[in-house]
Amino acid sequence: MSETALPKDEAQPALDAPVAAPRRGNGLAVVALLLGVAGVAAGGWGIWQVRALQASSQQQLGQVQTLDEQSQGLKQSQQQLAARLAQLPGADELEERRRLVAQLQGDQQRLNQRLETVLGASRKDWRLAEAEHLIRLASLRLSALQDINSAQSLVQGADEILREQSDPGAFAAREQLAKSLAALRSTEQPDRTGLYLQLAALRDQVVQLAAIAPEYQLTEPASEGRPTSDTGNQLNQWWEQISRYFRIDFNPDDNIRPLLAGQGLNQVRLALSLALEQAQWAALNGESAVYSRSLGEARSVLQDNFNQDNPQSKAMLARIAELEPKAVSVVTPDLAASLAAVQAYLERRHLSADEAKASAAKPATQE
Repeated sequence: MSETALPKDEAQPALDAPVAAPRRGNGLAVVALLLGVAGVAAGGWGIWQVRALQASSQQQLGQVQTLDEQSQGLKQSQQQLAARLAQLPGADELEERRRLVAQLQGDQQRLNQRLETVLGASRKDWRLAEAEHLIRLASLRLSALQDINSAQSLVQGADEILREQSDPGAFAAREQLAKSLAALRSTEQPDRTGLYLQLAALRDQVVQLAAIAPEYQLTEPASEGRPTSDTGNQLNQWWEQISRYFRIDFNPDDNIRPLLAGQGLNQVRLALSLALEQAQWAALNGESAVYSRSLGEARSVLQDNFNQDNPQSKAMLARIAELEPKAVSVVTPDLAASLAAVQAYLERRHLSADEAKASAAKPATQE
């Protein structure tokens, strides 16, 4: 019984032992878990470090490749520079080229100076040729058109060109031009256009000319102011009617002209218009003889065929008398002397230029 009881007593602590064992196992599990987490963290950190090392190594490899490429480029540049340096001439050759460039610049400057000299002489020659042409043109306008004003302007322009030359050798030519200018200024320019227009106005008035016969008008009737019989009234009326067909002039002129009919009046108007038109043509063309003759014919037609007491014909006669002495042509000055003087100056200038060229060519030939 006691033996049986002893195992029961011993069995009691055995039942208490499993209660404490699970508590120690939980602590170990926690420790093991912490160790596991620490191991995982250490492993992750290690993996991160490995990956960081791989990335830095790849970056360094890229930098190395870039540096390699740059070094290759530098090598190529050095090779090119070396090739260029090999192609460059030496110091002696560079000095020779510098001397040649300086010589070329000097030759170019001398050539520019010669070119400016030649161009300046050419411009002067052109201007002098223009002066000669202006004088020729002035002479032509004087001979063809008798245009005094235009000729004066042209000669003045030629004198200005000679003045620009500042050449004492042009004194004789300018002296002759001054004489021509004085002669042109003393010559009056005829107003041909004005004469033409005035004659045209007279032609317009020809149509209005009429041979008007004077009519007698009684200021007071014969029967006014006194009593008359019926027979006297009839006689007075009859005499008044009859007196219209008769005219008694106690102071007649010596030259009695018949009145013109309609057809004759038109012919006279046409003759007068033609005479004035001919005078217009003469005025434009400077024909003094034709101008005077045409106006004389117009004056004769007016005096022979129209009443002198007519205000229109009297005014036209007075106007023709005013226009008849007008000058339509003038004696123009001769510019031949001026042209000859300018041509002589040009010839002397060309001779002096040729002599200068010949003298400049002799030393060059001797050298």
